[in-house]
Amino acid sequence: MFVQNVMAPLLGSQHIDAGIRVLVPREFLESVEKNVLCQRPAWRIEAAKVNTNCDHALLLSDHSVFPHSIVKGEPCISVEIKPKCGFLPFSRFIAEGNAIKKSVTRFRMHQILKLHQQEIAQISEYEPLDLFSGSKEKIHKAVKALFTTPQNNFRVFLNGSLIYGGLGGGTDSTSFMVGEAFEDVLKCVIQAEVGMRMESFLHLVSETVSKSGVLDRLLEVQKLDIFDIEGAIHAYYDIVSEPCTVCRDLGEDIASHRYTSLHSIPSDESLKIVRDYLIAATAKDCSLMISFAPRKDGDSASPYSNVYLASTDQSFDYKAYFIDLDMKPLKKMQYYYELDQKIVSCYTQMMKTEHHPEKAASSGAYETTS
Repeated sequence: MFVQNVMAPLLGSQHIDAGIRVLVPREFLESVEKNVLCQRPAWRIEAAKVNTNCDHALLLSDHSVFPHSIVKGEPCISVEIKPKCGFLPFSRFIAEGNAIKKSVTRFRMHQILKLHQQEIAQISEYEPLDLFSGSKEKIHKAVKALFTTPQNNFRVFLNGSLIYGGLGGGTDSTSFMVGEAFEDVLKCVIQAEVGMRMESFLHLVSETVSKSGVLDRLLEVQKLDIFDIEGAIHAYYDIVSEPCTVCRDLGEDIASHRYTSLHSIPSDESLKIVRDYLIAATAKDCSLMISFAPRKDGDSASPYSNVYLASTDQSFDYKAYFIDLDMKPLKKMQYYYELDQKIVSCYTQMMKTEHHPEKAASSGAYETTS
C-alpha cells in the first residue's frame, strides 16, 4: 500500500513495482532466511533476519531481466545502484557544532564511521553529488567510482545472476583479476575489443542515468526532508507525546533558543514533518535497477526506451525501476538521530587527525542548494 499509494505518485508509476501480496508457509520463510544469512557479512546478519511468523510476503518481478530475454535466450545485463542522499542539508535546525553536514555529504561522512567500525576495508571513491549533478561528466565519474569501490552500492547481473559486487558489503574494490573476468563476461553484450568492454559498459550506464532523468524525481523526494533529523526529531517527540530527550540533553538554554518553534506548532504540522522525513528516508536508502538488452537492427516495435552507445555503435532497450522502497517505521526516528550524531562526531574527530586522507576529499566545493 505504501509503495503504491505514496512512492509511485512521487517517483512515477512507470518506475515502480508495488508487488503482489501472497500467502507463504513458514517453511518457505525459514528457507529464505537460511539462504540469505549465509551470504551476509557478520555485521549485517541481524538486519537480514526474516520474520518467520508472517503468513504473507510481497511478490515482486525480477527487474534484473527482461521477460522476452528469458524466453528468447537473449542476453540481458543489469546494474543495481544505491544512489544514497544526493543533496547537502540546509536546515536551520542543524546545530552549529554539526555545520560540517552542510558541506560534506552524509555518504562521505558515514564512510569514515564504517571504516572505524571495520564494516568496510577502504573508503569509497563515490560522491553522490556527482551522480545527481545532471552533468554527464560527473555522472560518469560517479559510476566509475561505484564500480571501483562497489561495497554494497553497486552490483551487476547477467541474465539475472550476480556477476559483480557484493550481497551485503563483501566487495570493497576491483582487483585486476575481477576486472579481467568481468571484461570477458561482457563480450556477449558489449561489441568492443578486449580491454574496452568494461569502459563501454560504464559509459552505457552513465548515459542511461543521464537520459532517463529518474534521479531527478528521486532527488525531489529526498528533499522532502526539509528540517533534517535534527529538526524532525523534535516533531517526533510531540507526535508520540513523550518528553523530548534531545532538548533535555542539549540543556534548557540551547533548546529554548533553537527548538521552541518546533514544539509550538499544531500536531498536524508535526505529523507532516515526520511523515515527509520518513518518506525522504526511503528515497535516500532505495536502489535503482537499470536493465539493458541489445536492440536488433530494424527492431523499432520495442515497448521499452532505448539508449545509443556511440563507442560500439549499439542501441539498447532499457528499463529503470526503483526497488527497496519499504516504509520506514516511526519508531526508528530516535535511531536515525543517534546514528546521525555518531556519524558527524566520528567524522569530526577523524578530521582532527593531521594526516587523515579524507581531509583532501571534502565536498566543500559544492554549493548547498534548497
